[in-house]
Amino acid sequence: MRKMNKATFIGFLMCFMAIIFGIASNGGIATIVNFIHIPSLLVTLGGSIFATMMTADSLADFWDGCKSFGAAFHTPKKQPQEVSEQILQLADVARREGLLALESHFFEQEQEQANFMDKGIRLVVDGAEPELVKDILETECNHREECYKRRVQFWQDLGAAAPAWGMVGTLLGLINMMRVMGTDASSIGAGMSLALITTLYGSVVANWICIPIARKLEKNGAQESMVMEVILEGVLSIQAGDHPRMIQEKIQAIFEDTQTE
Repeated sequence: MRKMNKATFIGFLMCFMAIIFGIASNGGIATIVNFIHIPSLLVTLGGSIFATMMTADSLADFWDGCKSFGAAFHTPKKQPQEVSEQILQLADVARREGLLALESHFFEQEQEQANFMDKGIRLVVDGAEPELVKDILETECNHREECYKRRVQFWQDLGAAAPAWGMVGTLLGLINMMRVMGTDASSIGAGMSLALITTLYGSVVANWICIPIARKLEKNGAQESMVMEVILEGVLSIQAGDHPRMIQEKIQAIFEDTQTE
């Protein structure tokens, strides 16, 4: 089960508190209601969301992008060091007892739904050719990487659209304000205030939500890609009968290459 990333959650919450503080420091907490304007919110959020929907390949991809909001607040299910230790344990078992011993040893530890490592070990135990194992695992690696890229792109697109639609709302508000300037000058201040709220909404949505979420998903995707690369290399090395120390050196090389990129 994935753990909540405390840093991401606290940072998200503190951004919200910073916004509230900025509002309350100029007129008190009661002035928050002055920053709530449903039509402006609908123009900014509605326009941004529907514009992003237009760029999606399908409604399923759009919905997947929306659901990935929660994933940004959690760490990936498997950590690189944890996977490395599991690979070395399996390599030691395979070297001492043979490849067929991996099935009972591994699946006694993993009672959950089959995952990427499970698939690789099953293929090895079933006697699949190394090239076939590599092709199958690489295909899944590429598929998962594409999923992460689509999710990151979703939030980047939304982050780009939000300020633009905030400006659209501002222009609409200014046009309406100009229309009544000659007949009701007292409404200019209120009209200007409401017109600027949409710009505020667009900037907040982009910088508080979209950009940080996109960056966090990008980091999570990079970590998961590294984990899958470790598993791929580990499974192929186990199948080839490599010594656990040699496998450890290969995994360490992957870690070092990732850190230098």
